[in-house]
This record gives sequence, structure tokens and C-alpha cells, in this order.
Amino acid sequence: MTETNSGRMPAMVLEAPGRPLEWREVAIPAIEDDDHVLLEVEACGLCRTDLHILDGELDSPRLPLIPGHQIVGTVVATGRAVRGLAKGDRVGVPWLGRTDGDCRFCRSGRENLCESPEFTGYTLDGGFARYARAHAPFCFPLPRGADPFEIAPLLCAGLIGYRTWRLAGGADNRRIGIYGFGAAAHILAQVAAHHGQSVYAFTRPGDDAAQRLALELGAAWAGGSDESPPVTLDAALVFAPVGALMTTALGHVDRGGTVVSGGIHMSDIPAFPYRDLWYERSLKSVANLSRHDGREFLALAPKIPIRTTVHRYPLDQVNEALRDLREGRFTGAAVIDPRARAGA
Repeated sequence: MTETNSGRMPAMVLEAPGRPLEWREVAIPAIEDDDHVLLEVEACGLCRTDLHILDGELDSPRLPLIPGHQIVGTVVATGRAVRGLAKGDRVGVPWLGRTDGDCRFCRSGRENLCESPEFTGYTLDGGFARYARAHAPFCFPLPRGADPFEIAPLLCAGLIGYRTWRLAGGADNRRIGIYGFGAAAHILAQVAAHHGQSVYAFTRPGDDAAQRLALELGAAWAGGSDESPPVTLDAALVFAPVGALMTTALGHVDRGGTVVSGGIHMSDIPAFPYRDLWYERSLKSVANLSRHDGREFLALAPKIPIRTTVHRYPLDQVNEALRDLREGRFTGAAVIDPRARAGA
């Protein structure tokens, strides 16, 4: 076992839903389980799921909580049972932080549906801090030479987006609609282009910046979510947490087409006539991710290669970053730098 650090660290802490995160000096996490690793956090991506936690829409966080679940970090200590990771290795920590490994879903290769899971930045402390603790079997090895701020969005926006794309039919589709052109969509557009697919990007009405980014990333068309695409779609991926977009998208997919929600929370889906679902159209949701998804996507990403559009914020400006995300003030992804402090 590598010796753990002692002392205290800065962190942004959620004390209760509905309140901003608070700057705290807290104890550096100790290794408590034999499969734990302690990481020095290099970067941590911001996700709309963080907003759902702060707003109380995901209503069972462990409190007080350090959010953040797209962690890029360097191993500084390991538990006795850790194999394949050592001090100095760089790893990524995703939303799925641990599973029981024994329920019927885990035993059948569907660990993303585990009955007793734990989640980074929700039931486990996350990466809006100088150090973070994680379970080694759920960490992904990452290259040392890559920019940690460019990697961080791959660990949720990329992974969940990739699973959403796969559940919609993956490379078998030719024309894909993407609703909500944020962090996940700007990554998925590059995956789709790599497979020769045509992307039709739907943004907030009037969001010219997001539409320009979509076109720069190879989209065949970009417009508002209140517009109709110029073609009938084979599939649609919905990343905006707006239930009405599921039925809107359903109206634009062809016979046999699929609409998949990539979000963990969404407003209610309104009633719609059966004829919109007829001809074997389907609605699906994505739940979490599996380690297989992670290994497959992280192996594919450098081959494309995926480039992320990143906006960096120092640790003490997480609340500002969350407000900017909520109000759509940037394109691409936001990433927190835990080693920087604007007020210093």
C-alpha cells in the first residue's frame, strides 16, 4: 500500500439542494477500502447532472457532498488490493463509481443497471476538490501526455453520449438528429462524422454560436429545436432535459426509427397520438454507463481524433460555471481547474 497524504484540501461542497456550493477546507480523503485509490485531481468536467443534483431533481445525494464526476487525476496512493495502477499513473473517474457485482444485472453484463450502485459526485464525493478518492476497478487508465482539460469531458459527456448513440443503432444509421448541442453533442457529432453519418443539430432557438459549432464539426444542417430538419431522420438523440423534445424528435424519425434520451433527468413527456409511434418507431432512455462502454469509447476517441471545445474555470468559480451552463453562455464543455483559484 502506498502511504496516503494527510492534511486538508480545498473543495466546493454542497450542503443542501437549492444552495450554491460553498468553499471549504476539508480533510484529504483517507483510503478506507482495499480497492481505493487516492488521486490528485488535475481537471474535473462540469455536467448538467450537477445542476440536477444542486436543484434537488436527483433527490438522494449524500450530504454534505463534493460534486463532480468527470475526474482526471494522478494516483498518489493505493489500497492493498489494487492491481494494475500505481503511484504516478493518470486515470479517469466517471459517473459510475461502484457496483455490487452480484445482482442479476451485474451478473448478466448489465452493470449500468446495477441494483445497488454508487455514483461519483452523488453518493460518493467527486472531483470539485484538490484530491479525490475512487474505487480502482472503476477507473480508466489515461495517457500522461494528453491535456487533462480536453480529456475530462470524455468521461461523461463522451461516455454517456456514446452509449446513447449505440442504443440508437450506432453506425447503422445514416441520418442522425441531435437535440441539445452541448458537451455530449459536440463530441458525438465527431463520432458520427467518423462513421460517415450525417448529423442534423437542433439547438435552443436563436443559439447561433451552438449552430456555428455544429456546422464547424461537420453537421449537415443546424437549426432551432422548433424547426424541422430538411430530411427524415433514421434516429434522434436527445440531450436537452426537455420532455417535449422526445415527441418532437419522434415526429421527425422514419419508420423503424429510434429516439433515445441521453439525460438522467427530464421534464415530463407530453401525451402524443399512437400514430406517431406506429411503424415500429421506439423511445428509449440511457441509464448510466458500463465499463465496457468506457474502454470502447476511450480507445476510439484518439483514433478519430475527438477534439473538445473547453471553457476552464478555477475551483472557486464552480457556481459561476454552473450558472453559465444553466443559461447556455458557452458552447462545448466546462471544466474545473482544482489547482486554480480566482480569489487567490
